[in-house]
Amino acid sequence: MRRFLLAVVMCGAVTNARAADLPDLPILRGSFTDGLSTSRTYWDGLYIGGQAGYGSSDENFDSKPSPLIASLISDNVIQQMGVDQWNLGLGKQSARSSAYGAFVGYNWQWTDVVLGLEASYMHGSFGGSASASKELVSGSPLSDGNYHDVAVTKTSSISISDMATFRGRAAYAFGCFLPYAFGGFALGKANISHTATITDAVSNVSSLGPFTPLMPLSATDAVHNHLIYGYTAGLGIDINLVGGLFVRAEWEYIRFTTTVDTSINTVRAGLGYKF
Repeated sequence: MRRFLLAVVMCGAVTNARAADLPDLPILRGSFTDGLSTSRTYWDGLYIGGQAGYGSSDENFDSKPSPLIASLISDNVIQQMGVDQWNLGLGKQSARSSAYGAFVGYNWQWTDVVLGLEASYMHGSFGGSASASKELVSGSPLSDGNYHDVAVTKTSSISISDMATFRGRAAYAFGCFLPYAFGGFALGKANISHTATITDAVSNVSSLGPFTPLMPLSATDAVHNHLIYGYTAGLGIDINLVGGLFVRAEWEYIRFTTTVDTSINTVRAGLGYKF
């Protein structure tokens, strides 16, 4: 420590001596600039980090006629009631979840402009489910001579456990602060399920019954660990702490386009290191 302080003192003494020997000349524009005294953080290079966040997912469940229902009644007399065209109106649902993950990227810097490529990964539990039912009694006998009391229940769900985004970043450095915007494409791993159940009861007396229940019909279309894709965009800021260590705050929007359209908004905090 003493040697370090002694070196600093000697460096200052030599600098002052040299300054005293310099003639009093006017400083030409561009010869000695203020940039020499400005502290600048260099963001150029490879970096990695970890992150954690919290977000919400908004699911838009398809309310169009279900192909599952059409397949169940393809040879059934209740087709005459237009069951396969019933709009069950599953609508939209929202859910919230925490998540954690990591990121890695590379920056290229030109003075204060920074451009980069980054991959970000998050693990959580985003998604939701929706269910709707409808029941209708035929006003007149169908072609089999019976009145039918038909009820349909449709359920859809999606669960997204893993998300990865690949982005291009554009940033501008203000000392130790690096605000940035990004955009790119997204991949996810999801479990998606669609189920339809139809119950039917018949009466040969009237639309008021009594009705005799028939065997229920049911079908499920489910995929597990299914790869889904979409796009991403967002804003953030990196703040240099010391050396290559920096902290991050970020907002990211992801839209997945699949049989259940899903939008995910997350806010995150991260800690990274630039090599």
